[in-house]
Amino acid sequence: MRRSALVTRLEQHLAMTAEERDTLDWAERREMRFTPGQLLMEQDRPNDMLYIVQQGWVHSARRLVNGSRQIVGFHYAGDLVGTSSIAWSLATNTVTAVSDCIVSELSKGALGRIFKAQPRLAGALYAISAADYVAMGDRLTSIGRMGAIERLSLLLLDIIARLRVTAGGVVDSFDLALTQQDIGDAVGLTKVHVSRTFGDMEKRGLIERSGRRVRLLAERDMIAMTGFVDRHGVIETNWIPAPE
Repeated sequence: MRRSALVTRLEQHLAMTAEERDTLDWAERREMRFTPGQLLMEQDRPNDMLYIVQQGWVHSARRLVNGSRQIVGFHYAGDLVGTSSIAWSLATNTVTAVSDCIVSELSKGALGRIFKAQPRLAGALYAISAADYVAMGDRLTSIGRMGAIERLSLLLLDIIARLRVTAGGVVDSFDLALTQQDIGDAVGLTKVHVSRTFGDMEKRGLIERSGRRVRLLAERDMIAMTGFVDRHGVIETNWIPAPE
């Protein structure tokens, strides 16, 4: 049986009990598979589900009145997707599979029962959701305040920081599952500008690419240039009560 990606992520920040792990195993028992481009949920449509990503990448996007879209978040193994819609009966974002992925379906009602039965899990899920929200704010702020190289650097730094939590063995490179359109819609650039910016970053010795593989050659320089703060590696959970 495959180990829960959500358990793997939470255990980076909280010593979980066997009962808490069993609770998540129960919650994640219903798995679904999606191929690139398939929708998990659609903006402004009725939705009562959240999803736990077990494998692959998905993204959340907002459709704008002019027909364009703004990608507001990327999600990887161990992420709980759909929390932004939990306060309403309609989905606030469209969630789309970026790669072949496996997700576990979790109803809002089931999440509520987890919160009642396992309040420490509720606290841990709240903490990582807060970290993800702040990371999203960092990236969206960069769109209006930074140039193209800084925007793209910040995105790559955030991706690798997040993958280091659950991907295992990620040090300085990863396979970038995103299209140039996806990247452009996330950082406010056209596809052509994204391509040109990648080329500029390679010339400056910041990254190297081989197919879909991206390697960060000058991570410290990229951090200094952008002011990037890793919101994923360390998340404070000592405020959560110890198990009884």
